[in-house]
Amino acid sequence: QVQLVESGGGLVQAGGSLRLSCLASGRTFSSYAMGWFRQAPGKEREFVSGVSWRGISTYYADSVKGRFTISRDNAKNTVYLQMNSLKPEDTAVYYCAARRSGSYDFSGAYDYWGQGTQVTVSS
Repeated sequence: QVQLVESGGGLVQAGGSLRLSCLASGRTFSSYAMGWFRQAPGKEREFVSGVSWRGISTYYADSVKGRFTISRDNAKNTVYLQMNSLKPEDTAVYYCAARRSGSYDFSGAYDYWGQGTQVTVSS
């Protein structure tokens, strides 16, 4: 069992930055690949970024490539999402998730989810 708690969301102006954190409980965090997804009002949940269990491989949606950076610190049981050059269309609830297997960009592959943190980007 893994419990995930996101933090770091908030209100920021366009062009600004935020860093999201996701703290995981349990001793098996390092055995899970992690991902960030987001869901805007009236839209489906979408993949944002993913990282392999050792942090060597990273993946990004085209919409955030070059602006967002995912990283993890297995000693701290934490995964991060550094978001730069934020745009109003980045406004959404951001969720972190953990998976053992499956495709990094498929939400159904993820076994555990956090409660989400709101990110609002004003124009």
